[in-house]
Amino acid sequence: MAATAPVNPDLESCLLRPGNTNCGGCGMSVGLTMLGRALAEAGDTCTLVIPACCGIVTAGAFPTTSYGVPTIATTFASSSAVASGVASIRDLNGETGQVICWAGDGGTYDIGLATLSAAAERNENIIYICYDNEIYGNTGGQRSSATPAGATTSTTPFGKTDGKKDMMSIMTAHRLPYAATLSMAHPKDFAKKIATALSMKGMRFLLMHSPCPTGWKSEPADSIELVRIAVASGLFPLYEVFDGATYRINVEPDGSDPAGYFDRQRRFRDDSIDLDAVRSACTANTHRLHLLAEQFPHAG
Repeated sequence: MAATAPVNPDLESCLLRPGNTNCGGCGMSVGLTMLGRALAEAGDTCTLVIPACCGIVTAGAFPTTSYGVPTIATTFASSSAVASGVASIRDLNGETGQVICWAGDGGTYDIGLATLSAAAERNENIIYICYDNEIYGNTGGQRSSATPAGATTSTTPFGKTDGKKDMMSIMTAHRLPYAATLSMAHPKDFAKKIATALSMKGMRFLLMHSPCPTGWKSEPADSIELVRIAVASGLFPLYEVFDGATYRINVEPDGSDPAGYFDRQRRFRDDSIDLDAVRSACTANTHRLHLLAEQFPHAG
């Protein structure tokens, strides 16, 4: 006999409901909660389009769901294409609400890149949010092109030899109306960027640094601290790009040592990271973004 629990009216408007299948300390869970709050603050709603990834497992087993909004599951490669179709029907019907792709780095940097690039080139009226946990988290923790150099995964047991793909530069080259990076450690900046994206039309791309305690071999309680150090050290800069042309830096790195970031994750062996090289790279990337923001400042 099937049993149904009474619905708590306070949870009906939640984007992510309690009782989901996500791990403790999951950055994706925090990101979904923050996205839901931003939508509620704007008086907006959405349809989620999610490819194969941890995000679609979040829903749980049929016929129940942990999502409080309509959610479409797609193949790994097609979320941007499906979202484009959903958004077209919405606009033809004069309906309201956002169409949001919620995808991991495997479905963004790798398998879904072709349809993502095509949607960006057409300037489809969708929001695409990548929660970047730097691995294929739902299928055993294999390396993706978002995995940083030195990280051990199930397919790079001795550490990845290649560096991380620069996804923001790739998307910026498509001249999107809006592209930005997100950090859960900076909730006001996070909320402001979601609000900016909600206020615009056309293709909007948001990249969120998303800790995965299982894949990163970190403590769940350290998730927010990890992304805080990443921003503070310059490993994960927070900035916005408008129309692929003008830049705005949102949070200045404070000179924190990135060593604390690597020390808290057992996916990095002691001999796999050249900290001096990492520090130099952080400085160089911060300098590059400053030059762009000074030469091509956003006036808004």
